[in-house]
Amino acid sequence: MDLPESSEVPQLVLVFSGKRKSGKDFVTDRIQQRLGSEVCCILRLSGPLKQQYAQEHGLDLDQLLGSGPYKERYRADMIHWGETRRLQDPGFFCRLATRGARQPVWVVSDARRLSDLQWFQSKFPRQTQCVRVQSSEETRTQRGWSFTAGVDDAESECGLDSGVQFDWIITNDGDAPSLDEQLQPVLKLAEEASSSISRS
Repeated sequence: MDLPESSEVPQLVLVFSGKRKSGKDFVTDRIQQRLGSEVCCILRLSGPLKQQYAQEHGLDLDQLLGSGPYKERYRADMIHWGETRRLQDPGFFCRLATRGARQPVWVVSDARRLSDLQWFQSKFPRQTQCVRVQSSEETRTQRGWSFTAGVDDAESECGLDSGVQFDWIITNDGDAPSLDEQLQPVLKLAEEASSSISRS
């Protein structure tokens, strides 16, 4: 059966997406800090992708996982390689990322394609909620973003720009309402989901 290699079924799956430098990791880390790592795990689809890519190409995984020039040098090729893998098996990286997850709340920090969302929605239809993190280009530029052809116009950045009904949209800009305020309903849902386990 095509299920994650986890004996636990999550109570809630929050699938996050957003452009580069929109602050997805910052937002998802904040959620985990608020809920605690016993309740909430962060699943990064790019982690197993980079691990597999590094293995097959003899590269330094630690540097690929970082945010420096080493990763940027290989980014376009890594995207192409990942696309090829997904065409062969759309759930490949999702299954690797969920392996061993035990907590009641799963936070997927970096969904990039419709196939990522569809995998979680098909496996966990009742539990899955989609969250979009958005920031203005000005804010993203201040965080170090600049347009890169072959990356910012590829499916890995644009695959969820349209055709998706997000359950929540978080605006991560300086002039937006505070993050804690925006995350309140999401955190409430997560707390209710995790407390349902202790009640059962």
